[in-house]
Amino acid sequence: VQLQASGGGLVQPGGSLRLSCVASGSFFSINAMGWYRQAPGKQRELVAVITGGSTNYADSVKGRFTISRDNAKDTVYLQMNNLEPEDTAVYYCNADIWKTWYTKSNYWGQGTQVTVSS
Repeated sequence: VQLQASGGGLVQPGGSLRLSCVASGSFFSINAMGWYRQAPGKQRELVAVITGGSTNYADSVKGRFTISRDNAKDTVYLQMNNLEPEDTAVYYCNADIWKTWYTKSNYWGQGTQVTVSS
């Protein structure tokens, strides 16, 4: 099982980006999917998570970021609006995946860099 993230880049403050992360490989189903980020010198932190129809966000991104998923495409998205310099970080996708009906594991994608700067 692999998670492939994409969509990062350089954007000016106030701008928008959309991150995507697709799960590939052989598995039974996907449970929770989410996004984390790690800024230089800081610990990795949860940005947003989606489980079924339920979502949760870090306080710092509420009202600006939206997480969604397309179950048919095994893909999770993170729409980031009104970006701030403090959002600069490497963003990682994460998923709890049932490889079989009785075996669940947690997976990380490779990071994608988001830089917010004028």
